[in-house]
This record gives sequence, C-alpha cells and structure tokens, in this order.
Amino acid sequence: MAVKARLLLAAAAWVCLSAAAAASAFHGVPTVAFDERFSPLFGDGNLVRSDDDRSVRLLLDRRSGSGFISSDYYLHGFFSASIKLPKDYTAGVVVAFYLSNGDVYEKTHDELDFEFLGSRWGGQWRVQTNVYGNGSTTRGREERYLLPFDPSLEAHRYSVLWAPTHIMHERTDQRVISCSFYVDDTPIREVIRHPDMGGDFPAKPMAVYATIWDGSAWATEGGKYKVNYKYAPFASEFTDLAVVGPRGDPVLRVPRRAGDGADQDLLGLMTADYAVMTPQKRAAMRAFRARQMTYTVCYDAVRYASGPFPECDNSDDERENLSAWGESKTVVMRPRGRGRRRGRKAGAGARARGGVASS
Repeated sequence: MAVKARLLLAAAAWVCLSAAAAASAFHGVPTVAFDERFSPLFGDGNLVRSDDDRSVRLLLDRRSGSGFISSDYYLHGFFSASIKLPKDYTAGVVVAFYLSNGDVYEKTHDELDFEFLGSRWGGQWRVQTNVYGNGSTTRGREERYLLPFDPSLEAHRYSVLWAPTHIMHERTDQRVISCSFYVDDTPIREVIRHPDMGGDFPAKPMAVYATIWDGSAWATEGGKYKVNYKYAPFASEFTDLAVVGPRGDPVLRVPRRAGDGADQDLLGLMTADYAVMTPQKRAAMRAFRARQMTYTVCYDAVRYASGPFPECDNSDDERENLSAWGESKTVVMRPRGRGRRRGRKAGAGARARGGVASS
C-alpha cells in the first residue's frame, strides 16, 4: 500500500511540476529548416521533406529504412525535435534521435541516445536513453521508460542537453558538465560527469542523427516479435528541429569558432533557461521517473555486481520500487483500451517474467 500511495503522489506531483517546468523551459528556442543544418543520410525516397522544408518524414519499408544527419559537429549544445511515431503494430521498429561521432571514431566513439522501441500494441512505445563515452559500449548506461501519452497521435518534443551547466540547490550553485534528456519540457534523466567515469562521458564533438530502421533482432521482447511489413510503410515525422551550440572540429576536438566567438556560443548556451537544472525541474524529473521508468542500469546489481556507476544518484524511494536487476516492480506496459484478462491480475505476467515489461 505504501508503494501504491507513493506512486499516486508521484503521478499528481508529475502533473503539477511538469506544468510548472514547462512554463518557460523552452520558450524562444529557435528552430531551423532542414536544409539549414541537416542533410539526408540514407534511404533515398524514404526520406520525404515538406514543401516548406520545416519537417521531414522518415519511412521504413521492405526496401530500406531512412535517416538524416546534421551538416556540422557540435562540442556541447541543445538538440531537439518534435517527433510523431508510427501507429498500429510496430514491433521490431526502432526510431532514433541521437548524437554520435561513430563515423569518425569507429572504436572510441561517444554517443547520447533517444531510441523509441515499437510494440505489438498500437500507441505503446518504449523510450530508451543511453550514454557512451570513448567506445564504452560494454558498459551500457541505458534506461527505459513508458510514455504518459500515445506518441503516435501527435508530435511531442524530445531533447538532449549536453553542456557545462549550473545545478541550483537550496544553498549552492554548482557548475558541472552534464547531459540531460527531456520529454516535452520535463527532464527525465540527468547524467552529471563524475571524475571516476574516466573516459565514459562524451567529450568529443558529435553530429546529430535521426533514423528509422528494422531492429527485429532485439527491439521488442528481445527479438521475439519482428517487424511485420504488412503494416508498412512505418512513418515517423520530425518537426521543430532545433540545434543550439558551438560547432566543433571532430578531429581537433575544439570549437570551430576561435576565441571570443566560441566563448560567446558557450555562454549563450549555459545561461539559457533550459540549461539550468533548478530544484523544480529536478522534482518534476523524480516524479516522472517514479511513474514511468521501467528499467535503470543504476540499480542493476545482477548485471553490474560490483556496484552502481559512480554518476548514479540513487535514492531509497527508487530502490524500493526496483528489482535487483533494475526492472520496475510497478511500472508495466499494458495494451491501451483493453480491460484485464479474466482470472488474472493486470501486469502479473510481466512480473512473472522478472519484471520485464512486454512491448
């Protein structure tokens, strides 16, 4: 009962706090036309640009997926897009919005990911975030969440902030290097660079990518459910493209603008409202995580028996709601618009499988 009460309080808190955080978080963030900052990556005819060049549709069919890439690399910044995901049966489909330098540093690449994983049930997508630095793919730092809305009905904004930033507590104002992930105007994850992370935190200039592709091998229940091309083409739409930050040389690992120009770019980023993690934003993040997070590596004592990563900001409240392998005991994916099965509690099957949410 205590856990249920906390979840109800978290739900109410998330609604109130996210509304407060949304009041000014991304007001005035400039958006760009596709041709200003991006170019096609793959997919040919499966990448469809709007007549005004302010939106892009990425399609997946039997022939190919599709994707685009930024024309420049960036050393820190704010990267955002409003994304409408494919509807109906989407098992095996992966839509991604991420930063990477893997085409320059094949074995030592950095990466910050939003990955959207399709499901057997229309409108039920899982969101996965991940952080890699210096090729640390064997030490994945993934987290997964359900969304409190149907992302196939209308576009929602997904953003990554990677920058020196200020964290404001009641008595301190601390400058740190961090990366944060946002759904609409609510932060859902913050990773603050800890000295013990070594090279595992992204530090080299990265490009911005958006892709849709066939992830049948792993995306839905570990590959149990594949892409069914009877429902193709699968279409994801990207609008409100935003790229704010200093451009960087991926080889020299320095800003392209020298001296005062680079400093001005960085100062403008650091002083923006969305670059400051206030106590109100952190409270909204905690509330979202309590209600929507299905897995976090920070509590996965089975996979990482030596203990959590140094940057993990673990709490007793979160720990009580998570199993020893980092899966939520309470947040379970259920089909939208369907009632409980007779003779069986909703979510019991997922818990019987070790708490892994079906998708």
